[in-house]
Amino acid sequence: MTATAKIPRFDEMMWPTLEALKKSGGSASNQELLAQVTQLMNLPDHVQSLPHGDGPRTEVEYRLLWARTYLRKVGAIESSERSVWSITPVGRALTAAEMKSVVVRVREMSRKHVADASEDAPEVADQEQSDDGWRDQLLLLLQAMTPNAFERLSQRILRESGFIKVEVKGKSGDGGIDGIGVLRVNLLSFQVFFQCKRYKDSVGAGAIRDFRGAMVGRTDKGLFITTGRFTPDAKREATRDGAPQVELIDGEQLCELLKNLNLGLKTEMVEHVSVIPEAFREFELGK
Repeated sequence: MTATAKIPRFDEMMWPTLEALKKSGGSASNQELLAQVTQLMNLPDHVQSLPHGDGPRTEVEYRLLWARTYLRKVGAIESSERSVWSITPVGRALTAAEMKSVVVRVREMSRKHVADASEDAPEVADQEQSDDGWRDQLLLLLQAMTPNAFERLSQRILRESGFIKVEVKGKSGDGGIDGIGVLRVNLLSFQVFFQCKRYKDSVGAGAIRDFRGAMVGRTDKGLFITTGRFTPDAKREATRDGAPQVELIDGEQLCELLKNLNLGLKTEMVEHVSVIPEAFREFELGK
């Protein structure tokens, strides 16, 4: 059996999604939800790391997206503007046995719009997936930047996020240290080393260990920024007991950060105009 075949179908991930939200206190971000679902389903690291085609997502992330889509369509979950998912009373009332009926209901909703239905994959593009199109476009643009340009972008991100004295090492970088910044929190200041890599694939634990090795004896605060993903091993290494913690920002988080900072992105609010017929009736009455 291939590794791809071991990846659960999207419909098999719906119940663990509801369970994960319950365990997280009723709400969770995309990353928190992914971590909880993969843990509940005992998915091995090599399965979690399999990419979906040539895109920035893993296959597990892609199928989890569709699991959320189907649950949202039946009102079991909802999301905020900041992509925080929460379970609704409808979702809490659902049982594991009802997950198949959820798929049937959603496909019945879309049947009129779909000519060719597939049993093994979702049939139609959903709003969440179309909304994520900007992330895919942004990541492709970031991955095409030169190393120096991406370092300067990272420098700007840190400055906009409250860092001061942000210095990019460039070609003079040593031991994987691309730059240094100072984060001031109230009366305290922390020196932070950062590394920024334009990866398309996953960053492994070895890269985290090398980066931390360059930090030892100089600072205990590190930040690793990538346009790609971090393997489960890399995430564990970043928070290993007894070692300086390395904060991780992957491609999806980087996109959200740029969006929140309005760096190279513009969020437009859609204007909705409603007509109030009652307001015009008084003109018919005359004096």
